[in-house]
Amino acid sequence: MTFKAVISDVSFFKDSVVTIGELIDEGIFKATKEGFGLIAADRAMVSVVDFKMLPLAFDEYSVESDVKIPLNLSNLISILKRATTRDKIILELKENKLNVTFKNSSTRKFVLPLLDISEEEIPPIDQLEFKAKASVKSSVLKDGIKDAEVIADSVVFETDGNVFKLIAQGDISSAELVLEKGNDALLELEAPEHVRARYPIDYLKKMVKAYKVSEVVTLRWSTDYPMKLEFKVLDKAYLNFVLAPRVEE
Repeated sequence: MTFKAVISDVSFFKDSVVTIGELIDEGIFKATKEGFGLIAADRAMVSVVDFKMLPLAFDEYSVESDVKIPLNLSNLISILKRATTRDKIILELKENKLNVTFKNSSTRKFVLPLLDISEEEIPPIDQLEFKAKASVKSSVLKDGIKDAEVIADSVVFETDGNVFKLIAQGDISSAELVLEKGNDALLELEAPEHVRARYPIDYLKKMVKAYKVSEVVTLRWSTDYPMKLEFKVLDKAYLNFVLAPRVEE
């Protein structure tokens, strides 16, 4: 059971894992010939994380056969926060432990024990079919969610195919983000019909921390239906989330 991966894009890996850790506290990473990643649901089964780094995202990537690497995310994050952008991160599986090495002018090594956790059933997110699609600058979405949080604990995503709206409604106050086609912050918008759904802000706030990972986020949703948020780094890696709607009365 041999696995070794060398990463020089420290920021992407660190920021991805830190964002994942906002939603789940432990998970089973998998290393296969196709890449290194994790699919996991939060304990409340409101959201699913889907993270993948393809082999070409690494300086070096080798795995003899598929391996599972169950880890405590908090412990991994504490270690990754010690890495600098000048370091290379080396992940190696040895004697049922994950060795995490930072190599620069010096070599620093951490050892993480593998957890004994069983795989939980993940909702079939690959079977979801969406009506609307919007590609938005992720920093703009982050600010829109922060604005909405001032007003309410949930936010409505709405589009008719021409305008993208984020709407938060309180008892007497409201907040709105409006992006029309042609706006620099709205790179793509598709919807064959009017689409509207409400989602919990506490989850969205954690997910949009992935703005550090990708400048653009692609949103896919339907009326009163789960939403998918896609943060992609070229064709090398992605960090996706699926969020259950808060169905309106």
